[in-house]
Amino acid sequence: MITLYTAATPNGHKVSIALEEMGVDYELRHLDFSAKEQKSPEFLKINPNGRIPAIVDHEAGDLTIFESGAILLYLADKYGKLIAPDGPARWAAIQWLMFQMGGVGPMQGQANVFFRYLPEKIPVAIDRYQNETRRLYEVLNTRLGEAVYLAGADYSIADIATFPWVKVHDWAGVSVDGLDHLQRWMAAIDARPAVQRGFERPPRADLSAREDQDKFAKSAQAILQR
Repeated sequence: MITLYTAATPNGHKVSIALEEMGVDYELRHLDFSAKEQKSPEFLKINPNGRIPAIVDHEAGDLTIFESGAILLYLADKYGKLIAPDGPARWAAIQWLMFQMGGVGPMQGQANVFFRYLPEKIPVAIDRYQNETRRLYEVLNTRLGEAVYLAGADYSIADIATFPWVKVHDWAGVSVDGLDHLQRWMAAIDARPAVQRGFERPPRADLSAREDQDKFAKSAQAILQR
């Protein structure tokens, strides 16, 4: 049994999607950011950084793993799914996983901060992070013009890590127009039943109305203070 500590964010949904894809039995613990549950003493024993996601593997002596990329690698190796056991395909998956962890996630995350969350708008910062996120999307698009999935012919944890971020490109104010290969990949992954289930654990906030967007942004502002 795996216990997943998470919330409805791209990083959190990476792990719920992976667990759903692997057919693993897991218990969901949804942390309430507004109550700062991610900073509670109990959770800090699991992840000293006070961030989601994190897992506890009760079959492995209550082993704790934090950082979404590390969790995906651990689960893929433990269950023998969503990554090649060795060879070029394995390293292709790992390198594109690291591309997401070191590039897409941080850059798009900062685009969210400056475009959506900070009350003071700083145009040069907004442009910087939106433009860099778009550039990274173009790198993905080029890769996906060469291969069906990021690691090659097979769907992998690299796709699972990247998709939840690209799916919410609008929230960062970043367009995917003209990126036909990326859009093809997005549609294919979005149609997977396990991906759809993963996005419901926990469900994403409905941000279709401006009032909901403002409310969500204000709650995010409070989290950013620490």
